[in-house]
Amino acid sequence: MTVFLKKDTQFLSDKEIKITGSKSESNRLLILQAMYPNLSLENVSDSDDTLILKKALRTKEAIIDVRHAGTAMRFLTAYFSTCEGRSITITGSERMRQRPMGVLVKALRDLGADIIYQGVEGFPPLKIHGKKIQKKTVSVDASVSSQYITALMLIAPSLPKGLVIHLEDRTTSASYIKMTLSLLNEIGVNCRYTAHKIEIDPTEKIADCNIEIESDWSSASYFYSCVALGDHGSITLKNFNKDSRQGDSSLVSIYENLGVTTTFDALNHSITLSKNKNELLEILKIDLVDTPDIAQSIAVTCFGLKIPCILTGLHTLKIKETDRLIALKTQLEQLGAEVTITNSTISVLPAANIHSNCIIETFEDHRMAMAFAPLALKVPIHISNPKVVTKSFPSFWEDLQKAGISAQFQ
Repeated sequence: MTVFLKKDTQFLSDKEIKITGSKSESNRLLILQAMYPNLSLENVSDSDDTLILKKALRTKEAIIDVRHAGTAMRFLTAYFSTCEGRSITITGSERMRQRPMGVLVKALRDLGADIIYQGVEGFPPLKIHGKKIQKKTVSVDASVSSQYITALMLIAPSLPKGLVIHLEDRTTSASYIKMTLSLLNEIGVNCRYTAHKIEIDPTEKIADCNIEIESDWSSASYFYSCVALGDHGSITLKNFNKDSRQGDSSLVSIYENLGVTTTFDALNHSITLSKNKNELLEILKIDLVDTPDIAQSIAVTCFGLKIPCILTGLHTLKIKETDRLIALKTQLEQLGAEVTITNSTISVLPAANIHSNCIIETFEDHRMAMAFAPLALKVPIHISNPKVVTKSFPSFWEDLQKAGISAQFQ
């Protein structure tokens, strides 16, 4: 199946869209809720990844298949390691079984966890025998993925002695670590973070607590792209805050230089995206080490605006649902771009004319589908395997049509 996208000539501007709750916040809070049942949640993400995590936390089955859900794989591995007397096997899709787990498994084993690789060393599936973890200090390579660190942080308050995590090498995606710290603090867990160490105190109980989850800033990036690439008025996105704990809220400043102004409405907890009259950049150079999930949107937007870009700090993109650097390169090149990649960077030189009616391959990656979709405001395009968006944004295609793009499924 493909979806054919083109600019909707009958589009009426000034639309309002409500994006589902942040997948990143939802998945963290669901793990915490499993440990502290008196934590109640509102606006939980309806993404596939979050639904998979919720089901896994409730199941009594001995085998858990997380499919493509990398966050669920990492968080559940840590969580079930602490479930004394519980034995489970966690597996996933073919791509999931190629995504590394060695850093997290080593850290958990160093703490005393009982985890056995069922296939290739360093990769899922994993056999886990839950036990009480008594050690309180561990060292982790912080340069590979912040999700390994977050997985340890989430179980830390349930450990008898808490946890001290020593961070080795440069920390990648630090904004996600700060998000986890903010959530822990909000439910009453004491924690401290410096450049090379995280300390989390043991917390047997928390006071009754309710958290309304903010909508997902990563998902907002696609509508920033629509406004940047389109010529319509404005789009209002509901349930967003100026003081967001999500690192991807850096979209506000990044897209200001790509022609989009963000207006915050504190009373209604919403943002309105509108075209500005700022002179566009001659070239965009930016380090996205803390916010790699918005790299695809930025690269495609710059291409559509015919702005050369150099994006760095992207080494984690190689271990996502697909190798996103290679995927971006191949798909942008078929549209006419000149693209150069390394293990952690991408440079894009736009074409004088964008090739139309190309079929964008998604490689089972939800962000590939959604990042390229706004380009339909410039030329008609086809997106393969459109259902892949349910991984993080089930209503994406319906909401995209509110942004001035006609979608025909074929």
